[in-house]
Amino acid sequence: MRSYVTPGMSCVGRATADGASSNEARTAKRSLRLIRPRFTLAEATAVSLVVVFLFTTGGGHAAVARQRAAVPILMYHVIADLPGDVAFPNLFVSPSDFAAQMQWLSVHRYHAVTLHQLYDYWLRGTELPLRPVVISFDDGYLGQGTHALPVLRALHWPGVLNLKVNALSSGSALPAWRVRELLAAGWELDAHSITHPDLTRLDDIELWHQVYGSRTELQRQFHVPVDFFCYPSGRYDARVINAVRLAGYLGATTTRYGLARPRDMYTLSRIRIDGSDHVAGFAQKLESLTR
Repeated sequence: MRSYVTPGMSCVGRATADGASSNEARTAKRSLRLIRPRFTLAEATAVSLVVVFLFTTGGGHAAVARQRAAVPILMYHVIADLPGDVAFPNLFVSPSDFAAQMQWLSVHRYHAVTLHQLYDYWLRGTELPLRPVVISFDDGYLGQGTHALPVLRALHWPGVLNLKVNALSSGSALPAWRVRELLAAGWELDAHSITHPDLTRLDDIELWHQVYGSRTELQRQFHVPVDFFCYPSGRYDARVINAVRLAGYLGATTTRYGLARPRDMYTLSRIRIDGSDHVAGFAQKLESLTR
């Protein structure tokens, strides 16, 4: 039998006919007893507390479970009073309703975070406030800068701007200088394609142009990370998701209703906020999903 020697221990080998290794075995057992750790009651208590700490903070299973928690991502479009007859009136949330909804969140101890903060929380274990919520705005409408920014700035909260590139050249949308104002206030910039098409109906070349091209163009203009994508009109399929992955995005948001979960990084659900919600409907949506 091959023998192994550990410092402080005798060598243990196969027993011989004269029983020589019997004494060696007894010596080894005595050596093990001598090096075995002995704890006082105080030391044993301290060890127990360390174990409890590890399993209730970032080093244990309880923390891991907490950091996989679902989080609400709110979806807004136009922050402005309804002008009259429009094709999609529910896209309009009045500035007064928006301010009241943000106040409701604050009173109920929510704290706004960016998608990147949420990603780091889920995948890297970084900390978030107790009740995180992502406040996202699609397309790049002017009211997102003139009405939403002052409200969020007063709360020291960031928003997430899902910007379609061609909105920058529209007279009724956010100009580049207002986008920079949002970024200076801590907002996150994410891509929402170039022209807002149905991505599932495009050929491969145009799909890549809309997905990858929008990211590179926004990075070129604003010199900030653009790490998340928002599917125009919530339209996607396996081919579109694959293009988003290949373009280097860390995740993507949809129009699918519900809480966002880490298992769905490229199909994150959101909670659409409509003009007809006001504060009561807004609160009901949040409470029904998070209770």
